[in-house]
Amino acid sequence: MSYIERRIDTRPVRGEAQFKLKEVFFSRTDDRGVIQAGNHIFAEVSNYPWSELHGAPHKLIRHPDMPKGVFWLFWDTLKRGKSIGAYVKNQTKDGLYYWVFSMAMPCEGGYLSARIKPTSSTFAIIEEEYATLLKAEQEENLSPEDSAKRLLARLNELGFPDYPTFAAHALSQELIARDTGLNRKPDQGISDSLSMLSNAEELTQETDALVQEFEAMRTIPHNLRVIASRIEPAGGPVTVLSQNYGTMSREMSEWFERNVLGENSNFSVIKGTISHSMFVQCVARILEECDSHIKTERRSMDGVDMDRERAVLGKLIARQNLQADDGLKEVSVEAQRILSACEVMHRHFLGLSSTRVLCKIESARLSTEGDALTAIIDQLGVFQERISAQLGHIAQLSTEIRARDH
Repeated sequence: MSYIERRIDTRPVRGEAQFKLKEVFFSRTDDRGVIQAGNHIFAEVSNYPWSELHGAPHKLIRHPDMPKGVFWLFWDTLKRGKSIGAYVKNQTKDGLYYWVFSMAMPCEGGYLSARIKPTSSTFAIIEEEYATLLKAEQEENLSPEDSAKRLLARLNELGFPDYPTFAAHALSQELIARDTGLNRKPDQGISDSLSMLSNAEELTQETDALVQEFEAMRTIPHNLRVIASRIEPAGGPVTVLSQNYGTMSREMSEWFERNVLGENSNFSVIKGTISHSMFVQCVARILEECDSHIKTERRSMDGVDMDRERAVLGKLIARQNLQADDGLKEVSVEAQRILSACEVMHRHFLGLSSTRVLCKIESARLSTEGDALTAIIDQLGVFQERISAQLGHIAQLSTEIRARDH
């Protein structure tokens, strides 16, 4: 019994069209979305003869349960020359449905999409979210673009700052679930990327705490200057301490602006870079599996040169691997910048320690203002210890990120 006959024999009359967890199917379209090529799994699962798929718009298999906003995001991303991953519900010729996680990307002459069977817990969440979004489209007459904005806002509520971050998370979870289902060893590249992302998230939490500490000590240099003006001539040790802490405040402000705050800061860039690198690594892996499927199918598809299709896949795989490598190099550079910034701040804090000790001695001999000065100096000491510890932890996390990207 042939593969096709087995597929037909096991095909249900209604409900979901089944395909195997290990299967990967692909299609390639021109820049208008018209199908130019595909493999047997694509045709068999969709239950269309290849003659009806070839030259047809890809939306032929679109299921009415799919929110239009998802496809708006899809095409908006592809037309900007970017790759995208998304959960998609398709409809077969005989009225069945099947879910895929689809990875689509620009290629020579159009676009290529590779699809796998979704089984992760993220998929279950998205099924519900799509149903809610579709209902909103119908009841509120949302345009595709407004629907896409609604989806992005909802993903943000779920903890994803943008769609690429969600797509990277979803694809990594699908491959982890797929490896488990197929009794494969965990993908080390995904494990390393997820560990780096965890470290990057912890970096953000540490810097949030650092910002709070820094804000709390902002008024201290001013208070020191007020006391210094009452107890000593210009240039005394308390005056020097207040000046040094004032300098530190300015340097800390610059450090936060450069490394922590804003969309282009080191901390913001490093999370996005790790996420993107993980996504393209995962895409490359699926494309490699897709190439293996084509190689082992050994079947002709009328009008499709499979050797050419494998060449297209080969170029895309090479491009994805190169992007992943470049991303990891960028992660290493950003982590090193954060390390260097932490070292500069540590040196600054060490230089302040001797001045603080001198001021402590000075406060002990004062008959007036001594207690107030001592309290401020002790408070500075506490801040300094906490900030130094946080800088040390940030440096440790950055070091771990650099270690994993090699």
